Amino acid sequence: MNNLISTIQYFLIITAELTVLFLGISTIVALVLTYIPQEKLRQWLSRRGIWGNFLGAVVGSLTPFCACSTIPMTLGMLNAGAPFGPVMSFVIASPLLNPIIISMVWALMGIKACLLYFGVTFGGSMLFGVILEKIGGANYVKKVRVKPSCCGAPGESENPLNFSAKLKASFISAWGDFRAVLIYLLVGVAIGAGIYGYIPQDFVTNIAGPDNPFAIPIAASIGVPLYIRAETAIPIGLALSQKGMSMGAVIALIIGGAGMAIPEMAMLASIFRKRLVGAIVIVIWTTAVVGGYVFNTIL
Repeated sequence: MNNLISTIQYFLIITAELTVLFLGISTIVALVLTYIPQEKLRQWLSRRGIWGNFLGAVVGSLTPFCACSTIPMTLGMLNAGAPFGPVMSFVIASPLLNPIIISMVWALMGIKACLLYFGVTFGGSMLFGVILEKIGGANYVKKVRVKPSCCGAPGESENPLNFSAKLKASFISAWGDFRAVLIYLLVGVAIGAGIYGYIPQDFVTNIAGPDNPFAIPIAASIGVPLYIRAETAIPIGLALSQKGMSMGAVIALIIGGAGMAIPEMAMLASIFRKRLVGAIVIVIWTTAVVGGYVFNTIL
C-alpha cells in the first residue's frame, strides 16, 4: 500500500509540474517567435563558416518545430542556396535543444545538468554540421519539392497586431502542442512512477549504475527502436536516476530517443539519401554516448 501511495503521488506531482512547465515555456517561446520573421531565421542560416554553424544551432535551439515543419524548412533553405553545414547544425539541434526538453531537464534534474546537456548537444550540433559539410553530405540531398508543413512555423501566417492577441494565439499554439504530446508525457510519467514505486534500487544500480561502462552506449541505442520521445524519456530517466541509474546513461537515453526517433528519421529519408540519413544517425548516437560519458565524469 505504501508503494502504491508513493507511485500515485509521484505520478500526480510530476504530471502537474510538467503540464505547467510545458504550457508556460511553449507559450513564451511561441510569443517570442511572433516577433522573429521566418525570413530572419533563414538569413541567420545563410552565414558561412563556423559562425553559420553557431547560428544554425541557435536557430535549432530556439524553434520548437515538429518534424513536419522542420523538414520542409530544411529543404526550402537548401533549395534557396543556404550553406549545407549550418543547415545540418539546425537539423541536429532542433530535436535535441527543443526549449521544452531544456526546461524539463532543468526542472527535473537541476541547472547544472541542464547547462551540461545544453553544452554537449550545442557543441555536437556545431561540430557535426561542419563535419557533414566537409565530407560532402550536400551531394546526398534529394531533388524533391517542398511540401507545406502540417503544424506551421513562425512567420507562415500573419501575426496578430497587438500583444494580447499575440499572447492568446501563442497559448492556443502551446495548448495544441501540449495535446499532441500529452499521451507520451502521461505514458512516460506512468512508467517513471512505476519504477519509482516498485523497482528495487539495487536492481537498477547493478544493470545501469556508474560502474557499468556499457550502460551508456546501450542506453543511447535503445532510444531508436523504442521510439522514446523526450517527453516520455525524461520522466522515465528521472525515476531511473533516483533508483541508481548513472546520469550519463539517463542523458544518453534522452539524446538517443529525442534525436533518432524512427518517424523523424523516416521524414529525413524523404529529402536525404540513405548514406546521409545513416550519417545523421551515427552523429546523434555519438553525441549521446560522448555526452553520457561527459556527464558521468563531471557529475
